[in-house]
Amino acid sequence: MERYYGVAIVTLIGGLVIFGMALTVSRTHAKTGILAPTMVGDPYLERAIRAHTNTLEWLPIFLPSMWLFAIYWSASWTTALGAAWLIGRIVYFMGYLSDAKNRFPGFFIQSLAAFTLLLGSLGRIIFLAAT
Repeated sequence: MERYYGVAIVTLIGGLVIFGMALTVSRTHAKTGILAPTMVGDPYLERAIRAHTNTLEWLPIFLPSMWLFAIYWSASWTTALGAAWLIGRIVYFMGYLSDAKNRFPGFFIQSLAAFTLLLGSLGRIIFLAAT
């Protein structure tokens, strides 16, 4: 039986990363004096909120794709691709905080990892279903 410890660890670290992003947004609200639910008024706050929200928007693509890739391909490859996605999201978040133009390297890393997981899973499932 395949072991999914690495995939599970990446999943849980992903939760911690998203929690850290949420804390950054919360601290930025407090630091700027723009309290929730207000989301505009300071460019840094707006970038922090957008970067965090964008990460949340990618979760429904990333998580199922990662777990299906692990089941239908390889848990070890999935762990590596999942870690690459996390690194890409962190680079994206930090880049976006500094300047919106700096988000692209992280976006490229995470989107490459996510689409490898997504298309790899889909292709493998279709192939197995057809045979």
